[in-house]
Amino acid sequence: MAENVVLVRHGETEWSRDGRHTGRTDIALTAQGRRQAEALAAPLHAWQFALVLTSPLQRALETCRLAGYGTNAQVRPDLMEWDYGRYEGRTSREIVAQNPGWSLWREGAPDGETPAEVGHRVDRVLREVRQTAGDVLVFAHGHVLRVLTARWLGEHPEDGRHYALQTATLSVLSHEHDDPVILRWNLPPTP
Repeated sequence: MAENVVLVRHGETEWSRDGRHTGRTDIALTAQGRRQAEALAAPLHAWQFALVLTSPLQRALETCRLAGYGTNAQVRPDLMEWDYGRYEGRTSREIVAQNPGWSLWREGAPDGETPAEVGHRVDRVLREVRQTAGDVLVFAHGHVLRVLTARWLGEHPEDGRHYALQTATLSVLSHEHDDPVILRWNLPPTP
């Protein structure tokens, strides 16, 4: 069983900075995002990871590489961000203006994924993580990591709505006795 699971949301992109839903659009980090990713190296090197996983999207791959784990990482398509379908590239404000009361966490995205579908993907990742002896490092995206956290805790995928996550932050999932817990959450890489 994994001892600790360290989650890293990728560094800033133009769309994450602007609040646009960035699912499968494969965009690069901004200059600020690259600096953020490089700053992750020092706190991450305090750990010894038995397994390093990353989303195949370039913003996660580049964050992984700049943090010093590019050669050790294994790509997992199940760590791709939520498929936002017709809402890809749009802000929540724009979406709610056309669809009042909409919530990704309740409804998912038209022509995209539902919370349950994202939950099934992260459950596959968690099966692998739980079979790993030692600490695990995961580079991915905001919404998928929030669903992964909810599932780690035994919650429903839509309960990820309770776990806000900023770019280029570190979070640690662990155990207290036999119970899954959040040990640290949404920490910037600087002390």
